Amino acid sequence: MAETFICKKDELQDGERKIVAVGEDEVGVFFHQGRYFAYSNICLHQGGPACEGLIIAKTQELLNEDRTSKGLSFSKDQTNFVCPWHGYEYDISTGECDSDRRLKLRSYQVVEKASDIYVVS
Repeated sequence: MAETFICKKDELQDGERKIVAVGEDEVGVFFHQGRYFAYSNICLHQGGPACEGLIIAKTQELLNEDRTSKGLSFSKDQTNFVCPWHGYEYDISTGECDSDRRLKLRSYQVVEKASDIYVVS
């Protein structure tokens, strides 16, 4: 297993990401709520840059008891990142496609050593 240096811990603030080359792959490394997550930067839809779009709370529809819409709201529990090509959304904490949880981006282990961040491939 190879480790690729990503950055110093203080270079990536909460809510930020960094796109890096890991071997021949491109990987998006996210720092979200005190944890690091890393995923392949290839969208499962048509190969777009999955990790380079908006980082936003999941939009969810609120329903009445009769299943009619009460409108939209932002989730307090889930944050997604959005592929800028066609809007595919991925859960930042799992890499799962929000519209089809069977689809999941390749994930990478992130390791903290002293004040450095590495991705294991």
